[in-house]
Amino acid sequence: MRIRTTSTQRTYRYVRLTILGATLLLGVAIGVQGVVGGGLPSVSASYYTPAGPMFVASLFVVAAAFLALSGRSVEQGLLDIAAVLALVVAVVPTTVSSPVCGSATSCVLPAVLPTVANNGIAVASVVLLGVVAAIVLAVVQGTFSRGVAATASVVAALTVGLAVWAGVDPASFLALAHNAAAVAFFVVIGAVAVVAAWRPQRAPRRFRRAYAVVAGGILLTLVGLGVVLVAAVAGAEVSAPVPWVLIGEAAALVFFAAFWAVQTVELWNDPDPRLRL
Repeated sequence: MRIRTTSTQRTYRYVRLTILGATLLLGVAIGVQGVVGGGLPSVSASYYTPAGPMFVASLFVVAAAFLALSGRSVEQGLLDIAAVLALVVAVVPTTVSSPVCGSATSCVLPAVLPTVANNGIAVASVVLLGVVAAIVLAVVQGTFSRGVAATASVVAALTVGLAVWAGVDPASFLALAHNAAAVAFFVVIGAVAVVAAWRPQRAPRRFRRAYAVVAGGILLTLVGLGVVLVAAVAGAEVSAPVPWVLIGEAAALVFFAAFWAVQTVELWNDPDPRLRL
């Protein structure tokens, strides 16, 4: 028997499945790199390897999918912010240890700095243009609200703030922006999972429990990565023989994928699968 679905249902299914597909793509690319090219100290370090294009592409796909998930909810606002953070993680690489860093223990490799500058300017320009377009469309469509205004303000402030930081102190920006954006990204995703877990008017209890597990898993992973970072600052070796950063980032990606898998199943047959309270 053929199951009838609306175009809206199919669109939202495909968008959520695309997020899962992008996460799987990143995981496979990193796995192949680990087998063929040797172990990585972190997921983010794949930027400098043959897996780099897949790393960047996956994050751009996720960012676009977040923006495509429309609705009127706290979740939507958080995902819009997460989309910007994902773009920062994609275009500003992590620091790595290399002889070209000179006296510094790690740096963004000089060879990629022109790429970072070009892509950073392009992304910041388009994001700010997108904020203006989103406000205009919301006004024209009669959907402008305090939530839309708040989200647009946060996205604009975040983008301008990062641009100013990069212009005023490029050294600290290159050293810290990637990790700061990555941590903030998973904090926001954890917050989305918390919102999904505590909305009894919509989600069945089994899904709320799953969202709570995801939120708790992301929190514990971030705490663990924080401990690893403190240990690294204290001089401990965190990349070998056990790549603790890679393990932590991989765990965060697993919880990220789990969240979208649960939400895809929950909303699969929902006649109105938008993000909403």
